Parts: sequence; C-alpha cells; structure tokens
Amino acid sequence: MMLKSVPREKVPWFPTIDPAKCDGCRVCVDYCNYAVYGWDEDAGRANVIRPFGCVVGCSGCQPLCPAGAISFPDIEAVQAVIRRLREEGDG
Repeated sequence: MMLKSVPREKVPWFPTIDPAKCDGCRVCVDYCNYAVYGWDEDAGRANVIRPFGCVVGCSGCQPLCPAGAISFPDIEAVQAVIRRLREEGDG
C-alpha cells in the first residue's frame, strides 16, 4: 500500500497483543524483520515496541501466532484514514 505524502505516524496500522492470550512463544518477535516486537523479560511475553515500524497492510505475524494473541485494525478503515489525510493535504 502506497503511503506517498502521508506521514507513517498518522496511519493507525500496527499489531496489538492480548497479554491474556500471549503464551510467550516468541514467534512474532522472531518473524518480524522490522523489529516491531520486543520481549518483556519480566512478563515473559512479547510486546509492541515500534508500532510505526510495521509495514502498512502487513499482518504476516498474525496467522503465525499459535495463541491467537495478535490483532490488527480493519484494513478498510485504515485505507479510509489514508484517503482522508491525502485529501486534507496532511502529508
């Protein structure tokens, strides 16, 4: 998805981890090439440390999570935000 003229920090696309579901398998941490995830030693689970490092539209980590702890926003809603920002010239 092209983000030309829209600052990445204004696009609400990034994963959320449900801490009640995360079993600490580290699959997401190991999978993501963009270092979106970090590891919380104290909690023994992953966390999102670089949300805007996530590539808009990428959700490759989500189906790999055996606990189903990862979710993403609705892509169509995010596309609507991008269109609105472009129309407003906020980029």
